[in-house]
Amino acid sequence: MRSLHILAVLLLTATVGHAQERVWLGSARVLNNDQMGDGKDRWRTGSYSASFIRGTVWNGALPERLGELVEYRFRSEIIAPANLQNPVIGTDRRYVGALHFGAFTHVKAAGGELALGFDLVATGPQTGLGQFQSWAHNAVGMATPAVLGTQIGDAFYPTISAEFGRDFTLSSANERRISFRPFVAAQAGIENFLRIGGDFTFGNMGLGDFQVRDQTTGQRGIAIKSTRARGLSFLAGGDVAFVQSSQYLPASSGYRVQTARVRLRAGLYHEGRKGSIFYGLTWLGKEFVNQPTTQVLGSLSIRMTF
Repeated sequence: MRSLHILAVLLLTATVGHAQERVWLGSARVLNNDQMGDGKDRWRTGSYSASFIRGTVWNGALPERLGELVEYRFRSEIIAPANLQNPVIGTDRRYVGALHFGAFTHVKAAGGELALGFDLVATGPQTGLGQFQSWAHNAVGMATPAVLGTQIGDAFYPTISAEFGRDFTLSSANERRISFRPFVAAQAGIENFLRIGGDFTFGNMGLGDFQVRDQTTGQRGIAIKSTRARGLSFLAGGDVAFVQSSQYLPASSGYRVQTARVRLRAGLYHEGRKGSIFYGLTWLGKEFVNQPTTQVLGSLSIRMTF
């Protein structure tokens, strides 16, 4: 908790110190839903993330000082049992509605890029997400959830996280750009884990851009675009998290977390004169012991230029 307070002070101090110079530089949004993936409406069923970037200027590279470039992130996520009417005890999970409010500083560090920050995560009926899903299901003629009474309860979880990554260009100057970004990440709070992975990019996406990572899928999106050429890019990557505990899967309810949590992802990004579109698929491995199957999520991000 002390480290969380120190980080908050660093971010707020930096923000105040540059108040006269700072502007909003860009934003990124992504919608994840299993109806765009395997279509089975369960587990990590839906989430939405919006990031807003504030700093002094973007010149194609991260600053060297903490707090000079800050990502303010809002996330909402619904995690649901496979059976929304009568889940099977032992092989299904409890319902979760979670809202995340976070701030993250992005800086150059040790030849790579470091993201460091914190979320305040709210769970339970207070989020209103269960009621929202009930309304959405009713609007499209689907069965409404009957499990909201046993969802993970009202609580707030301060969460600190960090990610370090570095880009390597694998292609020569006269070839189509191919890059690889290995990374390591850690989180303590709502879920405690250490994660390692990497992402390939085939094309110009990310060249001089500022990108942010979606927490549910690991897909990376553009928050600030550089002056690079437009066109089509293909992305592929994956990671494994070594999970110590999860408030979404409480041991008091009999859950045992899957120690190694795997994600594999791919996507297409196309940018034209009037905007861009990204669509990706992410395979999510099992998150708890006795989870019967894995799942696939679809991700969509659309940006229009007027």
